Amino acid sequence: MRVFVTGGSGFIGSAVIPELLGAGHRVLALARSEKSAGALRAAGAEVHRGSLDEPGDLARAAAGTDGVIHLAFNHDAFPDLTRAAEADLRVIEAVGTALEGSERPFVVTSGTMMLASAEGVATEEDTPVAGTYRADPDLAALALARRGVRSAVVRLAPSVHGRGDQGFVPRLIDVAREKGVAAYVGDGTNRWPAVHRLDAARLFRLALESAPAGTGLHGAADEGIPFKDIAAAIGSGLDVPVRSIPADEAQAHFGWLGAVAAVDNATSSERTRNLLGWKPEQPGLIADLAEGHYFSAP
Repeated sequence: MRVFVTGGSGFIGSAVIPELLGAGHRVLALARSEKSAGALRAAGAEVHRGSLDEPGDLARAAAGTDGVIHLAFNHDAFPDLTRAAEADLRVIEAVGTALEGSERPFVVTSGTMMLASAEGVATEEDTPVAGTYRADPDLAALALARRGVRSAVVRLAPSVHGRGDQGFVPRLIDVAREKGVAAYVGDGTNRWPAVHRLDAARLFRLALESAPAGTGLHGAADEGIPFKDIAAAIGSGLDVPVRSIPADEAQAHFGWLGAVAAVDNATSSERTRNLLGWKPEQPGLIADLAEGHYFSAP
């Protein structure tokens, strides 16, 4: 297939493009800067210059391809994630309209922390909590199945880890370095799922190739790591003490991460694995932290 990829120069996208090319697909990748365009060309992709602020342009690019993987998200809008999600929704709606009736694949990115689970472990059958910032884009993408689009949503774990990670875990390390302590909230038994970026990249390819229309998929290799264990791995890597802090001190200690440091987000990917034959092969988060590259430089 000739695949239109947004976010192809990012942490995950830069693994998705070689995954696609290695499987024999061709890639047309969105670039909003010449620097990104150069990196994408070097990776073997064709380049489409544009931005998420131009959904009509992205729709026209998508219409000329055999399928779409949408990874890009306007992180520049942080901390106004609602505004970024509204822009994301406009892109999904525009691209979905361009693909309507074609049965072509459209793979969209979401997150497991948006899910509501009454059973303690979120499954692919669970739906995003209304009002969470990515709920509307997630549900809109799945609804495209009713309009003749083979849509799928890959909900990624809060930690997509590996060399070059710029997400939650590096920020937790920064906080521990600044404070001189690796902290967890309460008893630290709240769980975070995790997935290595290379395993996530394979999942996106498999979703593009064979996910049924209207499918929610879970990018979670580690189902749920106790946050206390993550703090312990960070403490070991930095050689700082590990300790509990009360919930009412989480915001002061972690800053903007205080809102998620105590979230229990155990997430199953059993249905995803069975449906697509996805088999994570890379090191888990704790093993990745033990390799030391997360601590090599501030």
